[in-house]
Amino acid sequence: MANNKHLHDNFEVNFSLKGITSILIGVYFFLLSYAYNYVLTNFLVDDHTLGMLSPQIIEIIFISLAGVFIFFSFFALFFSGKRISKSFHLLLWNGTTKASFLKYLIGIALLFILLITLMKLGMVNLIAPSFLFIYGIFLLLIKNKARKNILILSALSLLLSIYCFVIPSYWYSSFTILAIAHAAYGVVER
Repeated sequence: MANNKHLHDNFEVNFSLKGITSILIGVYFFLLSYAYNYVLTNFLVDDHTLGMLSPQIIEIIFISLAGVFIFFSFFALFFSGKRISKSFHLLLWNGTTKASFLKYLIGIALLFILLITLMKLGMVNLIAPSFLFIYGIFLLLIKNKARKNILILSALSLLLSIYCFVIPSYWYSSFTILAIAHAAYGVVER
């Protein structure tokens, strides 16, 4: 039991991106990109309700959608981790997982600050590539030695960030590709 406890008391195992968790995060990515695309395409139409909203309200909608995405992704990770830790009769929140979780919360807060700063400075073309780049770095940091396939998701996210930087209008396709890749990773890594 001691060796089993050592293997399952860390953040990488308890909060892993395999199986249904990765599929759900892929679905959330797809829904987020679809919602952003819907708002942006209808914001430019004068006779649509969104066309009558101010840019500040649209910014609040976008930030809220990103917050909802992070909230649902966290709960997917949380319930998966809870199920894993319960099956091994271990505590989900131990010293290692608490410290790692705090680091990731700080990273998410810094990501939000960066993206909001880019938005306020009018550099909206850099928001999607910055998000994809930082997301790729996050995936690289949470890589588990047993699951090196997550490096493919990380590399894909980094590659898509370059595409979005070169071609800013490619953001919707990039998010869709990343959503499909997440779902496929969840199916492959069960």
